Amino acid sequence: MNTPVPNPFTLPGLDEARVPADPLELFARWYTDAAATDLLEPAAMALATATPDGAPSARIVLLRGFDERGFAFYTNYQSRKADELAANPRAALVIHWDPLRRQVRIEGTVAKVSAAESDAYFRERPVGHQLSALASPQSRVILGRRILDENMERVCAQFKGAQVPRPDSWGGYRLTPHTLEFWQGRENRLHDRLRYRRHEDAWVIERLAP
Repeated sequence: MNTPVPNPFTLPGLDEARVPADPLELFARWYTDAAATDLLEPAAMALATATPDGAPSARIVLLRGFDERGFAFYTNYQSRKADELAANPRAALVIHWDPLRRQVRIEGTVAKVSAAESDAYFRERPVGHQLSALASPQSRVILGRRILDENMERVCAQFKGAQVPRPDSWGGYRLTPHTLEFWQGRENRLHDRLRYRRHEDAWVIERLAP
């Protein structure tokens, strides 16, 4: 059962002398806090990519796992974001949990997860989601909604009662971070901002002015 959202300004601030040395530990704590609230989708995050000449684009994706290797999300490998990541494998994530007045910014490099990982996650998805991955040519121009509906009818009939295979054009990515910034809202807009910056094999913790 979800717990009531506390007054965000009564939450503990960020003290660089007390936070974990590993940013993943702090992220896991915050994610657990967010998942315990009434937030509709605590896994929602903005993913920003850019073309080689610097033209940016951003969209909301869902965080589908995180560990010491990085932060995973899944998408169509023929989408705009995939095209941009193929040409420029650097990206930024922003996760904003407004009721807790918390935000995390993550920057790093992106690579595809293994085919085995993509297969395993695909099998966990609802069947309707599996079918839509086959039916939708994501980010491509189509001649009306009927194209999607017809594609969906076709794949539903094709795989009725059968296991839906993961298409080669669909799978996961993992962002390996070199920088994470944790933002905690405080009164009078004197917010706490702590940045973890990767330096060789360790994380350097720095306070940023709000």
